[in-house]
Amino acid sequence: MTLRQRVLKFFYPLIIKANKKNNMNTKVLKNSNNVKPNTSVYNIPFELNNGKTETLSAYKNKKILIINTASNCGYTNQYEGLEKLFEQYSDTVELIAFPSNNFKEQEKGSDDEIAQFCQVNYGVTFPLAKKSVVIKETNQNKIFEWLSNKDENGWLEQQPTWNFCKYLINEEGILTHFFEAAIEPLGEEMMAAIKS
Repeated sequence: MTLRQRVLKFFYPLIIKANKKNNMNTKVLKNSNNVKPNTSVYNIPFELNNGKTETLSAYKNKKILIINTASNCGYTNQYEGLEKLFEQYSDTVELIAFPSNNFKEQEKGSDDEIAQFCQVNYGVTFPLAKKSVVIKETNQNKIFEWLSNKDENGWLEQQPTWNFCKYLINEEGILTHFFEAAIEPLGEEMMAAIKS
């Protein structure tokens, strides 16, 4: 861990507390009407950080939590909570991290460096995708294009607003929730959605 990463990890509890107090990065959007997608998310290819191409079809009948991540962010310590969530609910929930350098260039590392950082510092065992663009640009990752386009997912237009935004897809491939960065992986809102 770099000095910056150690400092951010130390201040993480204060960052979360300040965000909640000031209502920053705490938005939760819910698919209250259970709107079904117009396009299936299961057939969209994406590349893992090891170069293997996969689709989400392998995770049918599980909830899927998709997170855009970065190694040098005030929220990077959420890898710890995400790993605990994955270990506790791996029978029913799949997590996939999508590293991105879109926000203040907080993910400059290569895919190998990102994987090593996650494993060494947080013991991450859930899949990491290849670093990609998660915001609405011409080369946006196809998974995030689906997540942030209501013509595809059925209701949500919300692109990530910062690192560690989270999207929850249910067992039938319906996008059910969007959680902004300050919503913690083991927090009340997330746990309620995971257990529903």
